[in-house]
Amino acid sequence: MSKKDNKIDMPQTGAGLVRYFDEESVGPKLSPEAVVVATVILAIFCFVLRYSA
Repeated sequence: MSKKDNKIDMPQTGAGLVRYFDEESVGPKLSPEAVVVATVILAIFCFVLRYSA
């Protein structure tokens, strides 16, 4: 009986291809909510700058 693990086996034709879900990213980790909040704040800031003075 073979031992089962949680890795996904690729077919032999996929040998040598990079599986991106196995790669560890080194960039900043942002939640979707943080991105939406930052976008809204930036939009309000641009709106204020555009229509002030």
